[in-house]
Amino acid sequence: MSDIPALFGIPAQPGHQAEQLIAKLGIRVVECAPGRVVGTMPVSGNRQPVGIMHGGANAAFAETLGSLAAWAHAGTGGRAVGLDLSCTHHRWVSSGLVTGTATALHEGRATATYEIVIVDDRGRRTCTARLTCAIGRRRRAS
Repeated sequence: MSDIPALFGIPAQPGHQAEQLIAKLGIRVVECAPGRVVGTMPVSGNRQPVGIMHGGANAAFAETLGSLAAWAHAGTGGRAVGLDLSCTHHRWVSSGLVTGTATALHEGRATATYEIVIVDDRGRRTCTARLTCAIGRRRRAS
């Protein structure tokens, strides 16, 4: 499931296919179901100068997973865009893969909120994030 835009029928804007942050960070989606999205991201290539996972990479990973869950909730023709993201970094990671799981806390008509838990290869929680997205849906013809 590495082609995220195709997953939702969202074409990348012309000229921007090679500029997707998801690809640059090495994010892979391994499960995408209503209310739940799971993905992985390597530590390698996403470090701060001291050799540990960059907090900004964790934030981008969390927002990616939560946003995909919101897009799934919005449905065909719907849209989702992040409104608020907060991350708490519990422990550092210096190697391997991290796995993130976005779980719905609220999925409403206009907003959706997800908790994203990121763990290391040993299953230890490294980051907890919360993302709220605005949901837009295609209006029905009157």
